[in-house]
Amino acid sequence: MQISLHIGVHATDEDRLLKGLLRNADDFRKAGVAIPGPSRYRALLSDALNGLGDGSPAPEAREVLLDTMLTEDPETVSRLCLSHENLLAVPKLALAGGRLYRKLEQRLQGMQKLFPGDRIGIFLGLRDFATFLPAVYRATPHGSFDEFLAGTDPMHLRWSDLIRRIREAVPGMSVTVWCNEDTPLIWGQILREMAGIPLERKIIGSFDVFSEIINPEGMRRFRAFLKENPSVNEAQKRRVMTAFLDKYALDEAIEEELDLPGWDAAYVDMLTELYDEDVWQIGQMPGVRLLTP
Repeated sequence: MQISLHIGVHATDEDRLLKGLLRNADDFRKAGVAIPGPSRYRALLSDALNGLGDGSPAPEAREVLLDTMLTEDPETVSRLCLSHENLLAVPKLALAGGRLYRKLEQRLQGMQKLFPGDRIGIFLGLRDFATFLPAVYRATPHGSFDEFLAGTDPMHLRWSDLIRRIREAVPGMSVTVWCNEDTPLIWGQILREMAGIPLERKIIGSFDVFSEIINPEGMRRFRAFLKENPSVNEAQKRRVMTAFLDKYALDEAIEEELDLPGWDAAYVDMLTELYDEDVWQIGQMPGVRLLTP
């Protein structure tokens, strides 16, 4: 079985990916793709991994997990899509011990033990640390931003380090990543990649995230363009989407106010510049697919 495992990161998804997949679940099922609801596996996987630690699961663990997750016969499933942004850590522990998702290795190796012989692919949305850190901090009970950082210097954080840790800990797992900032333009591709279906196949909700950052008039005109140009390819669609955003973007949906002590405009710009450089490095990493507009 192929398992598509979406693990966040925090503050990039708010369950939109799972909801988008579930909207297409009946259609995808015909291709052997199973998309269980979150209540069928999130607590189950977290409990299984917590109980496993560095040990080994019972021989029947995989069978028991699949029987609980799936409503269909596991023999009819060629791909299982799971989304669990708290699999590595809950938000308050994202930087526990001064390290980004410090239990990453143990958790992913645990998944490998629970599903021996299955091919697990990691799916990961990334986000500029200039907005990621404040957003995740807001989702925690920490009394101060410094307490949340746990001694981490934001200037030293790199997503490439985290991806390198994934590749070293579980080299058999493929890794597909994208930037949260690009998500509106490549949302349809992300959904299709998770489900393992052709990029040209029609699905429900390809432009849901795009519609959140463009005003109604712009969205109406964009849909009219698609109707008048049914043969337009993905690259052309994205160029048109970019052009529409230049004219019809909702400023309040794409701008974020940052109010943290010591974070002036120059500091934020430097974090963003480091992020852009890091994303370029990620695009060069072997065994990693970077989805871009």
